[in-house]
Amino acid sequence: MTFPVVGMVGGGQLARMTHEAGIPLGLKFKLLSDTPLDSAAQVVGDVVIGDYRDLDTLRDFARGCDVITFDHEHVPTEHLRALEADGIPVRPGPDALVHAQDKGVMREKLMEIGVPCPRHRIVRDPADVAAFAAEGDGFPVILKTVRGGYDGKGVWFVRSVEDAAEPFRAGVPVLAEEQVDFVRELAANVVRSPHGQAVAYPVVESQQVDGVCDTVIAPAPGLSEELAGRAQELALGVAKELGVVGHLAVELFETADGRILVNELAMRPHNSGHWTQDGAITSQFANHVRAVLDLPLGDPRPRAKWTVMANVLGGDYPDMYAAYLHCMARDPQLKIHMYGKDVKPGRKVGHVNTYGDDLDEVLDRARHAAGYLRGTITE
Repeated sequence: MTFPVVGMVGGGQLARMTHEAGIPLGLKFKLLSDTPLDSAAQVVGDVVIGDYRDLDTLRDFARGCDVITFDHEHVPTEHLRALEADGIPVRPGPDALVHAQDKGVMREKLMEIGVPCPRHRIVRDPADVAAFAAEGDGFPVILKTVRGGYDGKGVWFVRSVEDAAEPFRAGVPVLAEEQVDFVRELAANVVRSPHGQAVAYPVVESQQVDGVCDTVIAPAPGLSEELAGRAQELALGVAKELGVVGHLAVELFETADGRILVNELAMRPHNSGHWTQDGAITSQFANHVRAVLDLPLGDPRPRAKWTVMANVLGGDYPDMYAAYLHCMARDPQLKIHMYGKDVKPGRKVGHVNTYGDDLDEVLDRARHAAGYLRGTITE
């Protein structure tokens, strides 16, 4: 029996954890990585070192792969179209992925299909930003580069026209959005296969610190069944309308008046779904692999009443392995996931998952472990 080869473009931690999910299935992985030291390149057996922005490199890499998928959205759209023209299955395909690559395209399409979004438009210069602000409630407004931003990068909180110059210096289009009066951020994670089967995970609360995901609580506490269902239906509808194949994360604002608005889209496994490794019957990574191979999808239901994921960020304490003794002894149920990255301040180097019946206890265990690994907690 010949098992398929999954070609993964990008060597980060998402590729590492997707590869891990494919091992029990006997799947073969081939990785296109920037360097041999990238997170996934340390563990995948078949690694090609090259530039994903070069079409010839992509074509050479794709030979022998049964499907191509990604751990980031940065491969040029025209290159993906060229691979499809060569007969290589690309999942998600370029027509879907462009909506995660380009925030302007995403906003236009979401509005076209009736998905609620913040007020927005493309702006040309600081004066246009001032005009956009005046059309609504004034400053502050949010400015985003339409391509390339992540983890707070490429996003500016602008309080005046004088603050608006910085985003335009890169020479790329800029999207202006209203500042949303939200009570918290949510995420609806869904997975869809080529023949249209789809599953939805419980809606989670995503807590950010300085624009970086810090803690995810599954399911979102206090979220009404009606609003949770609406968020899941919205995400499933977006996946269908955009033709997404694989995992889709829809990041949402829950507003003070009980609405949900779409903030961002990600068409790959996502930080808000890391809890599923230990807290769901089938993880986001396993279901992404199943989807891109058009296998039947796995059960997304949670295993425990509450699961909490806390990101482990780099700090001034580089020897995280030394902290294992304390963390594992204190909490034998703790699940630690490290990415093989050098420890740098503020860098995501791993995450921990905890689960149980008491939310306060589960939160405390996750935050204590993440803080102890980082070195901000010492007892």
